[in-house]
Amino acid sequence: MTNRQRPGLTLLAAFLGWMFDGMEMGIFPLVAGPALNEMGRAAGIAAGSEELGQFVKEWMGWVTALFLFGAAAGGLVFGWLGDRIGRVKAMTWSILVYSGFTGLCYFAQEPWQLAALRSIAALGMGGEWALGVALVMECWPEHRRPLLAGAIGAAANVGYVVIALIALKFPISDQSWRWVMLVGATPALLTFIIRLFIPESEKWTESKKTASISPVLEVFSSRLRGRMLLAIAFASIALLVTWGIVQWIPLWASEMLRESGQKDDFLKAKIQLASALGATFGSLIAPVVGGVLGRRWTYFLLCVVSLASCQWLFRGFSHFDFSFLLVTGLVGFCTASFYGWLPLYLPELFPTRARATGQGIAFNAGRIFAGIGVLQMAPLMEFLGGSAKAYAPAGATISLIYVVGMALIWLAPETKGRPLPD
Repeated sequence: MTNRQRPGLTLLAAFLGWMFDGMEMGIFPLVAGPALNEMGRAAGIAAGSEELGQFVKEWMGWVTALFLFGAAAGGLVFGWLGDRIGRVKAMTWSILVYSGFTGLCYFAQEPWQLAALRSIAALGMGGEWALGVALVMECWPEHRRPLLAGAIGAAANVGYVVIALIALKFPISDQSWRWVMLVGATPALLTFIIRLFIPESEKWTESKKTASISPVLEVFSSRLRGRMLLAIAFASIALLVTWGIVQWIPLWASEMLRESGQKDDFLKAKIQLASALGATFGSLIAPVVGGVLGRRWTYFLLCVVSLASCQWLFRGFSHFDFSFLLVTGLVGFCTASFYGWLPLYLPELFPTRARATGQGIAFNAGRIFAGIGVLQMAPLMEFLGGSAKAYAPAGATISLIYVVGMALIWLAPETKGRPLPD
């Protein structure tokens, strides 16, 4: 059975792989507070103390940063494997890595153990995106690419929605967070479906007959270096805001409630659900717009609306209410729309024999810069006062990175209507 005869199954496998990847990424923002609170108290820090709050913020930064660094390494390693041994084999291993080590977080007793297991799990998460995108784009016709990019971009956000709904049904507390990590081990079952029913990319098979250079060397060759650096920049801008701002919104809202003397056991799940629902629609719509307006104009407009929505949220709110949730959903819609645009545009920049490597490096190098930014959040918020009020100026400042994207996109090639490079 050839790849052309099973494009639907190929899309389903890539969608599920990235959806479960989204579940894995969405788990930690929900369990971070309960897990780190439990570990802080086990280390002798008094419950409800300012010291415990600082402990949680610092370790939240470290665990998130190490996760991003691991994902960046995984993008390189598994992208390279995908160009060497095939998309399907490499994707199978990437899913096994991220699901297995997420499940092992159940046994973590100290923050450094949680950080180590999350960083290893991230290796697989970082690789799965590039492999799934390459596999799907290589087996579907050109005119379907915007819809396919939207589906893949939305998949991770569907995963966020799923894990948020689970958290709404079963509140996550200091005593119950571990079972949520076990849920993260379930994607391992998907690997059996992939190995049994998903054929290898024919384009990749053909490209291997003429490949004569390392894919890593090729994407940084004089012919592709400019595209590679621009692709890294485009992904970095999106990821820096997602991980440096959006992922911290639940903690910001929690601080606002705490300072006002209120309590809501479902707060983080509500915020994640609002953000993920917006992100799902944003990821679906952005590549469709890209298919109409072109890749460059679309990226420019995504930067404009993302900057505007972030400024509205971080400059316009000082307390949590229903309107905060609505604007959080809008921020999710705008800032995550890039994850529909990236799987449309990045495959169009690299030849088949180096596509998974190029995409993996571009998308995940952004996580290195995002990880560095995340490590600065705790000291930055401490500098700004250490309270809920510190999140707003930090978020408003970091979102200005979109101005850079508005300028850089005009240096990139327009690829609308062109076939994938061979």
